[in-house]
Amino acid sequence: MDIEVRQATLKDAEKIFALINLNRDLLVPRSMGNIVENIDRFVVAESEGVFAGIAAFQVHPEIGNPEAATVEIQSVAVKTAMRERGIGKKLVESVIARVSAFKPKEVLVLTFAPKFFAKLGFSEIPKTNVMHKLYTGCINCTKHADPYTCPEKAMTRQI
Repeated sequence: MDIEVRQATLKDAEKIFALINLNRDLLVPRSMGNIVENIDRFVVAESEGVFAGIAAFQVHPEIGNPEAATVEIQSVAVKTAMRERGIGKKLVESVIARVSAFKPKEVLVLTFAPKFFAKLGFSEIPKTNVMHKLYTGCINCTKHADPYTCPEKAMTRQI
């Protein structure tokens, strides 16, 4: 099975939006406008010409210390029928390869799939270690009243 991971294009925006919505129980929702504005931060996977999955990233600055910025991997999703084929791994590796050029302090993920990310070298950390993420993203989440009681796990990986 051939898997191609490539930079997303504007033509992919509707497919990205649909895949995020199909996985809304596991992913933070994104508007079509947000996807289009951040299309340069998405990668997509295709398997034998079929749209199979997505991943994106966001840079979180550290005030007063730009070299300590963290990169968050976001919106990792693979179509249900195409899981267990290494597509998610290739998507995450592609994002890490791309952001490695920025030389961030670490790569972060908040996830409901900690076993998947552990296989890729991520380690769980306390959510209090990622306050910048909690204030910029989780604080506006409509799924859980409190980021500390949300079942998502915070995980990091050094690169």
